[in-house]
Amino acid sequence: MSFNSKLETQDSKIAFVFPGQGSQYVGMGKELWDGFKAAKETFEEAGDVLGRDIAKLCFEGPESELNLTENTQPAILVTSIAAWRVLTAAAGCNIVPSYLAGHSLGEYTALVVSGSMSFRDAVRIVHLRGKFMQESVPQGVGAMAAVLGIRGDIVDIICKEVSNGSKVVVAANFNSPEQTVISGDREAVEKASVIAKERGAKRVIPLPVSVPSHSPLMDTAANKLEQELKKIGFKHLGIPVITNVEAEPITSSDRVKELLVRQLYSPVRWVESVLKMKELGVTNMLEIGPGKVLTGLVKRTTSSIQTFNIEKPEDVYKCRDACALYVF
Repeated sequence: MSFNSKLETQDSKIAFVFPGQGSQYVGMGKELWDGFKAAKETFEEAGDVLGRDIAKLCFEGPESELNLTENTQPAILVTSIAAWRVLTAAAGCNIVPSYLAGHSLGEYTALVVSGSMSFRDAVRIVHLRGKFMQESVPQGVGAMAAVLGIRGDIVDIICKEVSNGSKVVVAANFNSPEQTVISGDREAVEKASVIAKERGAKRVIPLPVSVPSHSPLMDTAANKLEQELKKIGFKHLGIPVITNVEAEPITSSDRVKELLVRQLYSPVRWVESVLKMKELGVTNMLEIGPGKVLTGLVKRTTSSIQTFNIEKPEDVYKCRDACALYVF
């Protein structure tokens, strides 16, 4: 791992980004647990909040249980926070990012790192968020699919053409210039998938999920989430977070609840978020948490940002060594 030496200049910055649902896998976080007390304490704290052994679920599965939305969301958040705590506390790596961002669920991780919400509140809320999402749409009614090889604006037009009063499909995740995820009623998603292929999509991949995230079908879940968020006292964000809904940085706690509610039924503007960070001077990005999904998406969006993944002890050690060479 090597970091761009321009990090030392005023116009060159680093960002931390955190993965969302889809990055989970059985065994995630186990090496951090084995190697660092900070990671073990993080999993134990989350288990105390949830009243279950979240570490065992992450390390041993079964995969079918880990992939349940109400389990996946706290599992990814906990693994990501464990990696962050190990990196910044246990390993003594003195990186202070200029910006934070998270993909969907990952935005809650970013808010914890920014100091806006407590880890315990985040664990509880993302578990409920997943539960509300799962309950909001009957099994088999909703669907999502990844459309590859055509621009997001074309996918958006197709979705608007297909949607009608009873069935809806929307562009839910603008992940990279040529990867857009669509979400909504199963019939509408399937119809939009066919049209996308006719208009030049290289591939359309149905996603193995039953929850149509970031679509109007999440209205009920959003209403329930709003009531739970009212119970949390959000604080000023010590580090700006680039939000999914607006792709702009926020630091005031005043709008956090509103944006988290809107996030459930609004598209994830990840391409715009990455380009906003580039515009703000970000040249290096650490993806902290399981998998390398965001690393891949950033590479497909811009060549100006160097991205590294932090999820295992060897990643932490490489980053620590870089810290000894550069002033962040």
